[in-house]
Amino acid sequence: MLNAAVKALSQILSPPMRAILWRAIGLALVLVAVLATGLQRLLSWFAASGESWAEAMLGPGFHTPLSILAWIVSIAAGLGVVFGAVFLMPAITSLVASVFVDDVADHVEREHYPAEQPGTALPVGLAMIEGVKTAALTILVYLAALPFVFVAGAGFIAFFIATAWLLGREYFELAAMRFRTPAAAKAMRKHNAATVFAAGLIIAAFVSIPIVNLATPLFGMAFMVHMHKRLSGPPPQRIEPSRKARVPAA
Repeated sequence: MLNAAVKALSQILSPPMRAILWRAIGLALVLVAVLATGLQRLLSWFAASGESWAEAMLGPGFHTPLSILAWIVSIAAGLGVVFGAVFLMPAITSLVASVFVDDVADHVEREHYPAEQPGTALPVGLAMIEGVKTAALTILVYLAALPFVFVAGAGFIAFFIATAWLLGREYFELAAMRFRTPAAAKAMRKHNAATVFAAGLIIAAFVSIPIVNLATPLFGMAFMVHMHKRLSGPPPQRIEPSRKARVPAA
C-alpha cells in the first residue's frame, strides 16, 4: 500500500501529469471560492435567524443545545471563507476527481501497466454523478459532526474518519469502474472494505495538508488505480497458439 502511495505521489509531479495538475488546481480554486462563500452565508443566516426557526420547529426543550450550536456556527461564520475552504476541501476534491478521472488513470496505466488491457473511459455523466453524490454526502456528514468540533477534538476525529471512508470509497470505485460495471465495482469495494478504508486514511492525511491538498484528485485517483490493480490480482496470461509442425511433402 505504501509503495502504491509513493508511486502515485511521484507520478503526479511528472511532466506528463503537470498539465492535468494545473487544470485540477484551477478548478478546485474556483469551487473553493464559490462553495466557501455560499457556506459562509448559510452559517451567517443560521447564527442570526436559524436558531429561532429551529426552536419553533423542535420546541422550547431544545433551546439550550440550539443556543450552543448557534454559538459554534457564529464562530464558524466569523472565520468565513477560510473555514469554508478547509471544511469543503474533501467535497471539492470529489467533484474535481470526477472530471479528471480518466486523464489520470490513463497516464498511470500507460506508465506502470503497459502490457495490460487499458481501462474504458467512464461516461462523463456517470463520473459526475458519483462525484456530486460523494460531495453531498461529505457535506452532510461534516455538518452532523460540526457540533462536536470543540468537544475534546471529537469532531476533528470524526472528520478524519469520515473523509477516509468517503474519499477511499469514491476513488476506488472510480478506478474500478474503468474495468467493471458500477455494481461490480461497488461489490469489490465492499469485499475489500478494510483495505479500501486503510487506503482512504492515506488520502485523508493528504487532503488535510493545506495547499498540497489541491493535488488530492490526482494523488487519490493514481493511488487507487494501483490499489485496484493489486486487489484484482495478476492479469491472466496470454497463451500463444502452438505452431503446428510442418509435414514435409512426400
